[in-house]
Amino acid sequence: MDRVVGELQRRAMELRTTPLQRIVEPLQRTAREIARRLGKRVEVIVLHADVELDRSILDRLSDPLVHLIRNAVDHGIEMPDVRVASGKEETGRIEIEAFREKDSIRIEVRDDGAGIDLDSVREHAVEAGLLIADLAEDLPPDEIAAFVFHPGLSTAKEVSDLSGRGVGMDAVRATIESLGGSVDLTTRPACGTNTMLRVPVTAAMQRVLLVGVAKETLAIPVFRVERVIEVDRRDIEKSGDEAFVLVDDDPIPVLRLADQMTLESERRTDEAGDAVEIGRRHGAEPSRATLVLVDVREERMAIQVDRVAGQAQIYVKPVPELLVHVKALAGLTILGDGRPVFVLDLNQLA
Repeated sequence: MDRVVGELQRRAMELRTTPLQRIVEPLQRTAREIARRLGKRVEVIVLHADVELDRSILDRLSDPLVHLIRNAVDHGIEMPDVRVASGKEETGRIEIEAFREKDSIRIEVRDDGAGIDLDSVREHAVEAGLLIADLAEDLPPDEIAAFVFHPGLSTAKEVSDLSGRGVGMDAVRATIESLGGSVDLTTRPACGTNTMLRVPVTAAMQRVLLVGVAKETLAIPVFRVERVIEVDRRDIEKSGDEAFVLVDDDPIPVLRLADQMTLESERRTDEAGDAVEIGRRHGAEPSRATLVLVDVREERMAIQVDRVAGQAQIYVKPVPELLVHVKALAGLTILGDGRPVFVLDLNQLA
């Protein structure tokens, strides 16, 4: 029965997937049209576009890729005479390449243009109050480049109908992260920019870690989980509204999931000693705290929960219309016993 059901599931998943090429091919025409309007020359190279993704993910990838191509042509690729003067070919080069990495797909959009003006990004970040001027000079290039994802931060000198409206790269990151993926950007002056998108192959089936908070059970995608640990509650240090715990000698911020979801934790302490009784019922002393170490935008974070209920492979459904405004909810599933369980979007909790 397991083999039959597994084969049925595999074939059903094949029906949901389609090659990346379907949305990548039109990008070549888009790049040429933009370049012609700007008086530039550009060549778009597509590599390994035969990798397949879930149709629902593929449809939502189209807009972010279009914006990255527009940015590359508008801001990255130089005018022909400027390129020749700097020793480059007249025709700019943009590469779109896809890689399969276990249960995810990495898509890279590279150009050989001028790169991002990091001095301008630093200046705008300071003006916007995102950076302290005295510390801005010491930031490494990658951290400065990451500010292009901040809402409203644009280094474009003129607003055009192509890009530079200050509402682009933040929307790209928001879309990719809503799919359970991530965005990384590297740039080198006069050499070009490389934007890397990572998205899961399928949005329908996910392996999750089931955790309990109060009477609710919630799901955390397993690919975000590093490990689960228990610590003494006294080891969690608080500073104002923030909390930290030392893990491997590194201070890790702690988010109490009960507070984030506005739920009343079972492991509370009151005059009646309820925490002691509840702690015994779940096989853990109330003096211990259960932490799920997760990766959020390449930073370690600890999610404090009441209990861990194991792992499961689930079919993810969209969040009901009534709850779409709750950004922390990425999806919904129904367990075998009929209980509804929400899948968390950790990017919205951080």
